[in-house]
Amino acid sequence: MKRLAHLFAGAAGLGAGSYVVIYLYRWQWQRAIMCGVLLLVAEVLLLGLIVLGRLSRIEQRISEGDRRHADVLARLEQPRAQHPAARFRWLDDVRVERTHVFVPVLMAAGAVLSGLARLVQKIAQSTVRPAADRRAAGRLAILAAPPLGTDLDTLPPTRPDRRQTRHRVTGFIAGTTALTALVLGLGELTETRPEKHPSDTVATSVVVRLATRGVVGDEYRALLADEIWNRCRHSTAVPLYETTLGSLGDGLYAGAVRPALTDHDRMRLRGCLEDTATDRAYFKVVGMDQTKKS
Repeated sequence: MKRLAHLFAGAAGLGAGSYVVIYLYRWQWQRAIMCGVLLLVAEVLLLGLIVLGRLSRIEQRISEGDRRHADVLARLEQPRAQHPAARFRWLDDVRVERTHVFVPVLMAAGAVLSGLARLVQKIAQSTVRPAADRRAAGRLAILAAPPLGTDLDTLPPTRPDRRQTRHRVTGFIAGTTALTALVLGLGELTETRPEKHPSDTVATSVVVRLATRGVVGDEYRALLADEIWNRCRHSTAVPLYETTLGSLGDGLYAGAVRPALTDHDRMRLRGCLEDTATDRAYFKVVGMDQTKKS
């Protein structure tokens, strides 16, 4: 399921990014902005999936470390739990073979020393031993063996893989180079340059079809067509002063632009006419040609 979500987010981001470049090349800014927003959404989704995956792996490693810490601590405390009375074996090794005068004195001294040793042991056990065990368990947790039945291939490597590091560095360099080339190439394609106007042409003719959704009335359609046409007059590098737009019937309109447009300006005018929409009405460019001198 996670792999499918990653593939979906990656495909959506790749498609949106591709159309951003295409619409920018066609000078269709509104569509480029929409695809840019979709690209941002796909990137945020992909980033969220990656972060959630990393957090789940970190949580799993922390749980595994806590489990190993508890296992090591239990192994350190196991001898005391199995033999609680075997702390002072020398007290049990008392052989009474002869009866002397100093036996009661020795017994009394041994009892006093045993009591003092027992007291020292209790104090040391309540203050020093648990903290030392916890520190030792924390240091030895990384050396603990994995549980039985664990697949060793699924465990994370203890040392960084140099080959994997080289692959990451190579991928980063390749991605940075491709992104730089993409930005520079896109800037080269969309840059406005002074172009030489064709000397054998006097005007550029444009034929468009007006598409409307729920708009009634021929007069209102004509007003919408004039609004879109006048809005795109300023999209070219050369200001268009002498422009006319006439109706051909059946939703077709023809316009004449003077002076004649260059190739770059024709691309910009086409992109503006097909990208601009107002009140559920938009243009579809049917044809665009140069009118030559007679």
